Amino acid sequence: MWTRAELKASARESLKGNYWKAFWISLVLVLATGGDGGGGGSSGPVRERVGEYVSNYPDIFIIVGALAILAIAYRLLLGYSLEVGSRKYFVQLAQAKNTDGCYSYAFDGANYKGIIATMLLRDIYELLWTMLFIIPGIIKAYSYRMVPYILADNPNIGADKAITLSRKMMDGNKFDSFVLDLSFLGWYLLGMLAFLIGVFFVNPYVYTTEAHLYLVLRKNALEFEFCDYEDLNLKRETNYFNDTNDFYNFNNNDDDYFRNDDN
Repeated sequence: MWTRAELKASARESLKGNYWKAFWISLVLVLATGGDGGGGGSSGPVRERVGEYVSNYPDIFIIVGALAILAIAYRLLLGYSLEVGSRKYFVQLAQAKNTDGCYSYAFDGANYKGIIATMLLRDIYELLWTMLFIIPGIIKAYSYRMVPYILADNPNIGADKAITLSRKMMDGNKFDSFVLDLSFLGWYLLGMLAFLIGVFFVNPYVYTTEAHLYLVLRKNALEFEFCDYEDLNLKRETNYFNDTNDFYNFNNNDDDYFRNDDN
């Protein structure tokens, strides 16, 4: 069981002395995920107007189409791995572990291929659910929310297994996660008062809180045997809490805890 207050308090503790690096990583994460968009259906009259506009201004749609292709290529070739590398940074930060090498880890050989395959399948599922109807798309987006965090632990876990594990982790937690997101609304509104620039300074707090949420859900998944330690490339000592809920029950300077073959 988790509460918003506990997660946020843990996030604030993690950010002490680490805020500015987390800020720059959060900017990378925004750039990595900012190109995502949803699709929807159109009525008959709307399609007719779009068709008329295309016939009148074909050059504009050629440019727009080229930009869309470039955006998709960027998301596939760079965005997915940048996102997973950024999520890995925040997970490591939340555990007070070594945060070096997160991006090289995400772009390394087989890890890179596994990340692209899994994230692409996740996005396809989300798009199909969103095309069916907006609300199911939002629900499924929350179901698959932990996929990049799972890949941060093990990029080669397999697409189906990662998506299924995320769904199990979020079962019973989707609404609470939605409320957790809403709890940051005031901070974002405050940030918008600073010519919108202030919202970027809120992101490290949000992303670190979400990383702490993942660690709690990961602990639950291991306890309920949704997965095992080997599935997530973990040693048993590295789980979020020990039996006495001691948050930092390890040597923070021990690089052995930064596993997942980061050699």
